[in-house]
Amino acid sequence: MAVVPDVAKRLADLGLEVAVESGAGVGAGFSDDAYRDAGAEVVAGPGSALGTDVVLKVQAPTLEEVRLLKSRAVLVSFLQPATQADVVEALAQQGVTAFSLELLPRISRAQSMDALSSQASLAGYKAVLMAANRLGKFFPMLMTAAGTIAPARVLVLGAGVAGLQAIATARRLGAVVEAYDVRPAVKEEVQSLGARFVELELEGQEGQGGYAGEQSEEFLRRQRELLAERVGAADVVVTTAAIPGRRAPVLVTAAMVGGMRAGSVIVDLAAETGGNVELTSPGKVVEVGGVAIDGTLNVPSTVPLHASQLYSRNLFNLLQHLLKEGEIQIDFEDEITRGCCVTYQGEVVHERARELMKAAS
Repeated sequence: MAVVPDVAKRLADLGLEVAVESGAGVGAGFSDDAYRDAGAEVVAGPGSALGTDVVLKVQAPTLEEVRLLKSRAVLVSFLQPATQADVVEALAQQGVTAFSLELLPRISRAQSMDALSSQASLAGYKAVLMAANRLGKFFPMLMTAAGTIAPARVLVLGAGVAGLQAIATARRLGAVVEAYDVRPAVKEEVQSLGARFVELELEGQEGQGGYAGEQSEEFLRRQRELLAERVGAADVVVTTAAIPGRRAPVLVTAAMVGGMRAGSVIVDLAAETGGNVELTSPGKVVEVGGVAIDGTLNVPSTVPLHASQLYSRNLFNLLQHLLKEGEIQIDFEDEITRGCCVTYQGEVVHERARELMKAAS
């Protein structure tokens, strides 16, 4: 949910009229009455909500929804220009000023607006719980009258926000955790959480904003060879490696999956952009040789209350940044505005978004 009742009240306190589609918050635990109590108007259908001056959404609108938006309206959501080029073009043609949250610059001033990070933290936490629920073993070491039970071994691939949260959660559950990332700089963060950092004799590369950069195919081939042993030793593998706007790199091959013990579990958090696992089926859980590969999409939505609260606060902070004297002011001299504004006055104005759309065509 893009706006929770608490944030609806904060928006109303700023002098804004807030309209919420009836039933939109039920899945996250927020009733229509909670929105009314917060000072929002509850409207009957999406047509009324989409006809406002500012529209806040989670996912990109459909083409049908774009046609319901007012010309000169402001839209804020995850737009994914690389996979939603037709929607972005339609927004430009409709005259909508659209902001895409995954393009928000990774600078200190924008941290409170960083929805990618807030949602990634939820995904990393839930991924470990999903794996623990499916694994036929305890996570912690247990000493019982019948003998000692060894702890589960967890391997986390990618030590960004999602990966670090996955490491912390697996450690809290008592597992022995290893983690790998192409950025050697994250080694200390991994170790501070009680995990072992897997060091491979390869020279990785860090991209913009602290994300992992896109690596050459030769690098990825050698990386897969070196990771095969660690994957084979793990009871659980959580993959989190993603490059904004690009297809996820394949880190775990079919051969690696074949080397895992029956009953092992893989949770692929990169499933929405193709997956880090060669055998991932986005949106499904498949079993190959006794190994479960979980390609659940939109994992943060499985923690709907906190996902909505965090996302809503991110949106509020961005909206507050854009508001000047009660009006949205588009200032392209500002790094935050310039960094995530995709369409403006009938054009796609974001250079990187144009590149992603062209590459996808």
